[in-house]
Amino acid sequence: FVSSLFLGVGKTTLIQKVTQALKSSGIPIDGFYTEEVREGGRRTGFDVVTLSGKRGPLSRVSSDSSTSRREYRVGQYVVDLVSFEQLVLPMLRNVNHGSDAEKKICVIDEIGKMELFSQAFIQAVRQTLTGSGAVVLGTIPIPKEKPLDLVEEIRSRKDVQVFNVS
Repeated sequence: FVSSLFLGVGKTTLIQKVTQALKSSGIPIDGFYTEEVREGGRRTGFDVVTLSGKRGPLSRVSSDSSTSRREYRVGQYVVDLVSFEQLVLPMLRNVNHGSDAEKKICVIDEIGKMELFSQAFIQAVRQTLTGSGAVVLGTIPIPKEKPLDLVEEIRSRKDVQVFNVS
């Protein structure tokens, strides 16, 4: 896993370059990364992009300061949990249920606050790490405040190596 305390350090860029190198070497790889969405030079949200080429919103800036009960927020961003789960969960299920002959590398960028609103995602990541046999290449944040349970669980696993990027 790649980790960093700061946004914009290059975790996703690093993941994308490694992914391209693995793909060009013919290594089976699947997964997703998150990408900034910008309008007029201003970040307006994040998209989820699967390695198979599907794309959908992860979050967008909300102009409404009121929060509805079913709305998930991280700072100014409202998380589109339905879109995220529709893109990511089928891919993780495929990795988790593939045969031994189809073992692959699974890219998970990232396991952060927005993604962790999804209980189904948390379960799928745990299953991928423990039962799939896939090698996971992922990104996790270094917590600035309260640690995120799944992130700390991943960080403390004996079979995980974390590289801090600065």
